[in-house]
Amino acid sequence: MSAADLIREAIRGLESNRGRSLLTILGIVIGIAAVIAMTSLIGGVRNMLVEGLGLNAARAVYISPSYQMTTDNLEDLRRLMPEYESIVASAFGFTQTTANGETIDVGITGADAEYLSLTGQVRLAEGRLFNTQEEASSDRVAIIDRAGAQALFGDANVSVVGKTVRLGTHDYRIVGMDESMPMSGGSGNTYITVYVPLNTCLDDFSGGYEYLSQIIGFAREGSDIDALMETTKTQVGKVMDIPDDQIEDNVYVYSMKSQIDSMNGFMNSFSLIMGAVAGISLLVGGIGIMNMMLTNVTERIREIGVRRALGATRRDITLQFLMESAALCIVGGVIGTVLGYAASWGLSIAASALGIAGTLTGTEGGITPAVSIEAIAIAAGLSVLIGVVFGFYPARRAARMDPVECLRYQ
Repeated sequence: MSAADLIREAIRGLESNRGRSLLTILGIVIGIAAVIAMTSLIGGVRNMLVEGLGLNAARAVYISPSYQMTTDNLEDLRRLMPEYESIVASAFGFTQTTANGETIDVGITGADAEYLSLTGQVRLAEGRLFNTQEEASSDRVAIIDRAGAQALFGDANVSVVGKTVRLGTHDYRIVGMDESMPMSGGSGNTYITVYVPLNTCLDDFSGGYEYLSQIIGFAREGSDIDALMETTKTQVGKVMDIPDDQIEDNVYVYSMKSQIDSMNGFMNSFSLIMGAVAGISLLVGGIGIMNMMLTNVTERIREIGVRRALGATRRDITLQFLMESAALCIVGGVIGTVLGYAASWGLSIAASALGIAGTLTGTEGGITPAVSIEAIAIAAGLSVLIGVVFGFYPARRAARMDPVECLRYQ
């Protein structure tokens, strides 16, 4: 028999028992749906966590010497370490301002031009980041968050680009707004965060001490992060004149890569556990497939005898029943895939509505299920595999029947 003939016979065999076929594949549907929903949700959670850390988190190396580093030290480090694609820095300050008769606490973050874009710390709702020219000339430009818009202008959604805000003794022109939502400060006053160019922060808010608060190096793609961190310690000690025997105790260098690896390890372990649970349903579904196919063989003994008498070989009979078994599982896999993605979206919406998503990820917003080609491939592969494995014994049993005895069967 040709492949087309086998497919037609398989479809005809399934259509003759539609109700029983649908009930039989229920276990396959549930198992595949569980696999798809689980992988989609876990992928969505992983994407949210990585997004919260920043797109470049895996390449980021944080440098924290116990000695205060200056901008001159930073320039020396950049010159000595071409292994980094970029080394960025920030400084912090504090001031207060007033609006509508209210005292507002202002946390100042001074950042060089690449810092905000590489760290992903600011997600612009409108406007732009400041540029290298504004940083070099210590321009008084600022980026505020929605808390700032609410506190300063009475509306978190107002357009703030082009407006001015009084910080300390100077007016700053707002060039962008972060989408962060309002929060209150620990002192009871409204607290807002304002980003300004690094040099401007050091000029206006450092109190005369031009020290950097945070230094982050972004390694080039494919770099050995562990080796790079060791080299970084040595070079930081060199630019800051720290004796070799004191570098280990005075220069702390760490990377987010280890945290990301740990997170991936946890997610993979959780996926394995959930996969094992889903596998039980698939096993039950496979046993149901075998039971139905054995029943089909018993009900179609005379048909098998007729086919053998007309010239069908044992191989033809085996392939026919295997095709029916595989077709059952493929249909179950398709239905399970659709239901799995629908379930993942339903669960993500429920998690967002109940606030579970924010608790799990520590970020605002809901979980967006990650549609994975790998998950679809796994579902398709499992469907075919179950059909072949659990359909093989009934198919071989049918093929080994004596055609004479089959024709005598009533």
